[in-house]
Amino acid sequence: MVGAPESHSGWTFITSHARVLAAIADNPNVRIRDLAAHCRLTERAVARIISDLERDGYLSHTREGRTNTYRIEPDKVLRHPAEAGLPVASLLSLLVQDETERSTAPAAATEARRRDVASGITDRQEIRAGQDAGQAHEVAGSVSP
Repeated sequence: MVGAPESHSGWTFITSHARVLAAIADNPNVRIRDLAAHCRLTERAVARIISDLERDGYLSHTREGRTNTYRIEPDKVLRHPAEAGLPVASLLSLLVQDETERSTAPAAATEARRRDVASGITDRQEIRAGQDAGQAHEVAGSVSP
C-alpha cells in the first residue's frame, strides 16, 4: 500500500477534483491507489472525488473484471459561474500532458511549455492592444464632422 501523502499547507491553483479528473483523462484505467499517489491524496479522498464527479455527470465508469474504465463527459460545462459555458475538455487540454512530451525529456518539454505560455500571453496582449487601437480608428473614421 502506498504511504500517506505529504501534507501541504497553503493554497494551490488546481483543485483536487481537477487533479483527479486530469489523471483519469491521462489513463482511463487507472486504479484509485495510483490516482491517490499521483494526486498526493488519500485513497478515501480520491474515492469521494470520483463519487462527486459521477454524481454530477462529469464522469462514469464501467467495471471489467477487477478494473474500472472511466469515461469523462468532455462537453459537460464547468460548475462555477465565472467559467459558464466552458467545457471540461478545455480545462483538461491545459492539464493533461501529451504522452510523447512526458516520455521525451520532461524538463525540456516543461521549459518549452513555459516559454510558449509566456510568449502567448505577450502575443495576446499585443493583439488586444492592436484591436483596441483599430476600434478607436474605426470609430474616429466613422464620425463625420
